[in-house]
Amino acid sequence: MTHINSFAAHGFDGCIVRVEVDIRRGIPGVDIVGLPDGAVRESRDRVRVAVRNSGFAFPPDRILVNLAPGDLRKIGSHFDLAIAVAILSECGVIPPVHYRGKAGGFMLLGELDLSGAVRSVRGVLPAVACGLAEGLSFFLVPERNRAEAEALGRGCVCGVESLRGAVETLIAIGADRVDVAPHNSVPPAGRVRTEVRRDEDSAGGSLPDFADMTGARGLKRAILVAAAGRHHVLLYGPPGSGKTMAAHRIPSILPDLEWEDAIAVTKVHSIAGALGERSGIISRPPFRTPHHTATIEGLIGGGRSVTPGEVSLAHRGVLFLDEAAEFRPTLLQALREPVEAKRVSISRAGRRVWFPADFLLVLATNPCPCGNFGRDDESCLCSRKEIQSYWKRLGGPLLDRVDIRVRTVPPRSEDMLSFGGIDSRRMRTRLDGAMALQRDRYAGTGLRANGEIPAVETSRLCRMSGGAERLLRRSARSLALSARAHLSVFRLARTVADLAGHEDVLGEDAEEAVELRRYGDGDLFWR
Repeated sequence: MTHINSFAAHGFDGCIVRVEVDIRRGIPGVDIVGLPDGAVRESRDRVRVAVRNSGFAFPPDRILVNLAPGDLRKIGSHFDLAIAVAILSECGVIPPVHYRGKAGGFMLLGELDLSGAVRSVRGVLPAVACGLAEGLSFFLVPERNRAEAEALGRGCVCGVESLRGAVETLIAIGADRVDVAPHNSVPPAGRVRTEVRRDEDSAGGSLPDFADMTGARGLKRAILVAAAGRHHVLLYGPPGSGKTMAAHRIPSILPDLEWEDAIAVTKVHSIAGALGERSGIISRPPFRTPHHTATIEGLIGGGRSVTPGEVSLAHRGVLFLDEAAEFRPTLLQALREPVEAKRVSISRAGRRVWFPADFLLVLATNPCPCGNFGRDDESCLCSRKEIQSYWKRLGGPLLDRVDIRVRTVPPRSEDMLSFGGIDSRRMRTRLDGAMALQRDRYAGTGLRANGEIPAVETSRLCRMSGGAERLLRRSARSLALSARAHLSVFRLARTVADLAGHEDVLGEDAEEAVELRRYGDGDLFWR
C-alpha cells in the first residue's frame, strides 16, 4: 500500500491528509472513501484520463483510495495530483521516494485536467505551513502556485506543470539525480520587505491621496486618529460630504504589514481563493468593501465548505461598510463578536473552526433615509420616527463599540476648487511616529495599539496631567457615557497625545477625545 501526503483546509490551520492507495484484483474501478465531497469523487474520472493522456498505463484493477483521517470532510480538487501519483507509485511506475530520510516526507497539491496538465489550486500557503509544522520538507505544487508556496522561505518547493513532469521529478529525487536542498532563509524581521511603495497597492496601481479632498480638515484628523490607534469609526452626514472618499484613502496612510501579519493575511486569502495566480506574500493591509446585500456567510464566514468571510479577509486591514444602515440588522449585530474577540468562530454540524478577524471597522451612513437631514440648502422629508428607525438599524450595542463618530458636511462652494492641503504623505509621517510610540510602550504586553487598552490598565497607560482627568470625568457625566464609551474616551485621549508627542495626556488631548466620541450617545441621529 502506498500513501502520499496532501492537505485539507479546516479553518485557519487545516490538517495533513494521507492519500492511501490499495490495488487488488476485481472489477476495474476506483473507489474513494474518507468523506469526499463531489469534487473529490469526480477526481477518479479526471485522474484516469489524465494518467492515460500523460503516457502511462492505468491499472485495470480495483483501486481503493482512502483519504485519512476519515472523519474530516475532504473538499476541493487539489487531491488529484496526490491520488494520481499514489496510484502510479503503487503500480511501480514511481519507485519509493525517501526525502530527508523519511518515506512519504513530502506533500503534493494540484488539480489535473484531462490532458494531464496541473492546474492551480487554493490553500497552498496554509498547506505548506501545516506541512512544515508536521515535519514535512518537500512540496510539489502547481507552477502557478510556486511563489505562494515559497513565501515562507522554508522547505523545498518544486513547481510542476504536468503529471508527467511531477512523475519525472519524483523519479529523479528517488535516484538522487536532482538537487532538492531545502530553503533555510530567515523570515524578515519587522515589516515585510517589499519594493511596492506605500502610495501604491500590491498590483502597482496608485492609491488615492487625501490631497484630493477639498477642505475636510476635521474629517482627515479623525481618520488619522482612527488609523493611529486602531479605533473603529463612524462617518455620518449628507451625500457628497466626503464619507466614502475619505474611507477609500485610508490605505494610503497605513504602514506595510509586519511579517507575521503578512503570513496570516496571505493564508486567509489563499483559503478563500482570493489570492491571484503567481502571487506571493500580501504586503499591504487589505481593504474590503462588501455590498449591503451581502449574506451572513459572505460577511462573517461559513457556508457548506466553511470559508472565511469579509471580516477575515479584512484581517489587519480595513473593513468599510458603505451605507451601513442599509445592511440587514442581523448582519451588523454579527460584527459585535469579531470586533471584540478579533476572530471568528464558526460551528457547523459538529465542526468548529476559527479565522482571524482583527480589522479597523469604518462605517458610513446618511443621517436619514432621504439623506437631507441637517442640510441648510435642502429639505428633509423624513419624520422623526423614520429617522429613529433608520438609525436603530445600526443598533446601540454595535455603535457602543465604535470609538469615533464624525459628522461630515459638504464642502463650501468657495472650497470646491481648493485642492491640496493635508496629503497622505504628511499624515503617514505623523501616523508612523504615533505607532512607534505604541510599539515601544506595548512591547512584550500582547497589546498592539491604543484601541486595545483594557479597562484595568487605563490608569497606568493613560496617565493624565493638566486637568485632563477632571475634564474627562466631567464630560462622562454630562454626556451620560456608558462604561464602554468612557473607556473609549480614555483610549482616544492616549492616541491624540501620541500624535502630539505628549508623554502624558493633557487637557487639550482629552478635549479632542471627547469631541470625537460624543455624538450618538444621547441621541442616535445627526443634529
